[in-house]
Amino acid sequence: MASGRVSTVEALLRWRHPERGLLLPQHFLPVAEESGLIVPIGEWVLKEACRQARAWGDAGFPVSVAVNLSAAQLAHARLLPAVDAALQGAGLAPGALELEIAEDALLRSEPAFETALALRARGVQLSIDRFGTGTSSLEALRRFPLTKLKIDRSYVGDVGHDPVDAAMVPAIISVARSLGLRVVGEGVETAEQLDFLRQHGCDDYQGFYAGAAMATPDLSPHPG
Repeated sequence: MASGRVSTVEALLRWRHPERGLLLPQHFLPVAEESGLIVPIGEWVLKEACRQARAWGDAGFPVSVAVNLSAAQLAHARLLPAVDAALQGAGLAPGALELEIAEDALLRSEPAFETALALRARGVQLSIDRFGTGTSSLEALRRFPLTKLKIDRSYVGDVGHDPVDAAMVPAIISVARSLGLRVVGEGVETAEQLDFLRQHGCDDYQGFYAGAAMATPDLSPHPG
């Protein structure tokens, strides 16, 4: 937030369908989860993300890479070996990998807690994604060994116009800060939103104001 430096790049998945063109996740991930294909797809994403993060580091741009995990991946026995293989294959430090987990997925099964502990023991960063949209947010913050909280874009988008959101965002930041978590504001599209987050002590931001999704991100500092 203070320097405009790119600290983390989030991996986004697209499918280049031979007939339908470029498909967004909502058009294919539900089927992948229902069929079980989300596990091998997720392993491929982990490997590619770690490989790219190592390549950026070697090129003089040391950044973390964030990868989203579904509830099915978090509960699967192959997750920990897949993370180990991706890190070792790329020669990437565990601290440079951030796994993003929706709050509902964290609380869906008891194995998720043990898996989260094992990931943190390895040094992998864990963030709770889209905070404020689930059903047991504070429980997730209390129980799990998280390192980062990402405020959902639905709160950030209206901070300049909705007094409720304008009150909620500082409250979320305060709770996260008391728990020692780094805070990210999602969906930042305007200078007004960025200034609001900065004034209330948010650490990082992401959104179109920083840059749209792209195949090869420009990692030079952003003037915001």
